[in-house]
Amino acid sequence: MKLSEFKFDLPESLLAQHPAKNRDESRLMVLHRDSGKIEHRVFKDIIEYFNDGDVFVVNDTKVFPARLYGNKEKTGAQIEVFLLRELNKEIHLWDVLVDPARKIRVGNKLYFGESDMVAEVIDNTTSRGRTIKFLFDGSDEEFYKALHDLGETPIPKEFISRETEAADKERYQTIYAKHTGAVAAPSAGLHFTREVLKRLEIKGVDVVPVTLHVGLGTFRPVDVEDLTKHKMDSENFIVPAESATVVNRALDAKKRVCAVGTTSMRAMESSVSAHSRLKPTEGWTDKFIFPPYDFKISNALLTNFHTPESTLMMMASAFAGHELLIEAYQTAIKEKYKFFSYGDAMLIL
Repeated sequence: MKLSEFKFDLPESLLAQHPAKNRDESRLMVLHRDSGKIEHRVFKDIIEYFNDGDVFVVNDTKVFPARLYGNKEKTGAQIEVFLLRELNKEIHLWDVLVDPARKIRVGNKLYFGESDMVAEVIDNTTSRGRTIKFLFDGSDEEFYKALHDLGETPIPKEFISRETEAADKERYQTIYAKHTGAVAAPSAGLHFTREVLKRLEIKGVDVVPVTLHVGLGTFRPVDVEDLTKHKMDSENFIVPAESATVVNRALDAKKRVCAVGTTSMRAMESSVSAHSRLKPTEGWTDKFIFPPYDFKISNALLTNFHTPESTLMMMASAFAGHELLIEAYQTAIKEKYKFFSYGDAMLIL
């Protein structure tokens, strides 16, 4: 398929700037692949579509406060430093994005507030990318605490055009977040509350974790018309043995296996055995899923409404069928569903 097939006009007013007041009261569109039927529900109604023995696979990555503001040595100019990935724990070497990039060269030093944290630019990686080394005297524990104290919740400023607020610290994080490493939230999971999880448990529905540390590459624009030429950034993921066992038991019993979000789906589809079952894995994936694609593990997908020409929309299209997804998105715009990280949810069955 071509990039242009994923283009649509999204009114700016439909880009969610804040989450719903209560997580489980976002709107939920339910899309039935077999009949093409579209239902309009509220997220907490999701339990009606699942029964004993079905499985939800959630991404338990935890977002860390990746956006820092430093001042350049000598000039004092403010520089935004967005932490992407720790390259070397021993010497505090990180891959980052800087803004404005034109002011930051190899050898520059950045100072962070009143803290003892200083960073030196070691290398250029891309136009905005740099490798920096934090110069910090103290234990690893003190270093990470300092980063957390200095950092800001990394809500995606490209689509959320407001300053970060105190509430984002809690709301831009799933309630089951456990393993720190993401710079963006796995947004389909943001709708779950403890009450919804408890009601699923009472119905006999299993909820099992995988971990995929979401990087900014998830949102990187596709700039080639031929989708086969787009390369995804690698992201670190783990499929635990216990989760694989529960998923495979459900598949053998012909039950529903619902991927909660495109990141959970990517983790599972990156870890398929020769017999089309989920296998325990720990590693990196740069898997890019777009139509046509034969999904091996999940037979249901919970996802948010995504921006035009995004890789996330492409995966949803591959799962729902392109025509049906486009129809659903047109309906969503007409019905004023909210899009993107803090937006509403879509359940594809």
